[in-house]
Amino acid sequence: MKYDIVVIGGGPAGSCAATFLQRKGLDCLVVERSSFPRYQIGESLIPHTYGTLSRLGLVDKLRESSYPVKHSVRFISRDSDNARPFYFSETIEGDAASTWQVERGSFDQMCLDHAVENGATVRVGECVDGVVFDDQNHAVGVRVRSNGTTSDIGARVVVDASGRATVIGNQLGLKEGIPSLQKSSVWSYYHGGARESGVDAGETTIVLLPDCCWAWYIPLPDNVVSVGIVGSADVLFAGDVSPENAFARAVATSPALTRRLAKATRVSVVRGGSGYLAYRNRQTSGHGWVMLGDARAFLDPIYSSGVFLALESAEQAASCIHAALLTDDVSATKLGAFEPRFNAGVGVISRLIHEFYSEQFSFSTFLDRFPDQRRALIDCLVGDVFKDMSAFTDALDSMTNA
Repeated sequence: MKYDIVVIGGGPAGSCAATFLQRKGLDCLVVERSSFPRYQIGESLIPHTYGTLSRLGLVDKLRESSYPVKHSVRFISRDSDNARPFYFSETIEGDAASTWQVERGSFDQMCLDHAVENGATVRVGECVDGVVFDDQNHAVGVRVRSNGTTSDIGARVVVDASGRATVIGNQLGLKEGIPSLQKSSVWSYYHGGARESGVDAGETTIVLLPDCCWAWYIPLPDNVVSVGIVGSADVLFAGDVSPENAFARAVATSPALTRRLAKATRVSVVRGGSGYLAYRNRQTSGHGWVMLGDARAFLDPIYSSGVFLALESAEQAASCIHAALLTDDVSATKLGAFEPRFNAGVGVISRLIHEFYSEQFSFSTFLDRFPDQRRALIDCLVGDVFKDMSAFTDALDSMTNA
């Protein structure tokens, strides 16, 4: 068998890429090792997913869902529970100024089903053991294992959307950690956690904790909230405690979390542990292959950029893959033509992530010093980063060098 494109992974990046490419008349196969719906963390979307979701044709399905609508994000300091939200409508007009808090099992299923509806072939419960390269180191297909049997499937282009499995990155030895962002995370779910009222009911709340740790508080359907803790492993797991104890200890340090969870009931085990690590790949496209989403890099969940970068990389890459196949030139230059612009935008988000963990930085002190950069800061929080952001990053540099 041979396809125009074989996509490794059926998450948002893989299903989105397959949908766009299938619409362009290309024959796409998605190979997914898990059976859907599957559990996945990363429930909060940011507003600039709206454009891609709209072009995919998923917005109406999202509107019909029970997912809470998200209009803002709020950052709460260690010492105060009073903080002004960043409303997305400050920089975005119309429907795109809001987004959703999604339950990833059903959301990912929605995206994958949509790829099938658009003509893509999907094979679930099958594992890609690796990419097949010819004697010129050109990707020519994938090796798939199913029910104990291994077979090769040919492809003109292989798309690695395997998430943290990073199939090509591990196979070619391209994956490397980001030393300054080596964090750990533990999380769980509660029923009946307190929510804000009115338009703020669906907001993401970020709570700062001692020792450069922080917590997310994300409302989900059925009166459930996702609560997670992120910080250095030597802080979260000090005393060699279990994930359960690390989670309970961190929640107890925060009056804001304690208040919100006072009448709530935990309805899930504590997930995660000390193994959550940031990484990137030294090379993210090659002859006959390209990486998308978390297969390219994973930075940090602080600004909920994961699904956004997955969808954005998929849409930008799909245009380049289509153009490359039209000219029968699947070189790294052609397939990765989107990367300079994409990587520059990711660099802005990465810059703000690093500032977040700086003891000298806070949003309030930054905006007190650079009030003219409030719009740029919100642009970064909503994902509007694929443009000239040099004035914003220069201001961040001034904070660091002060």
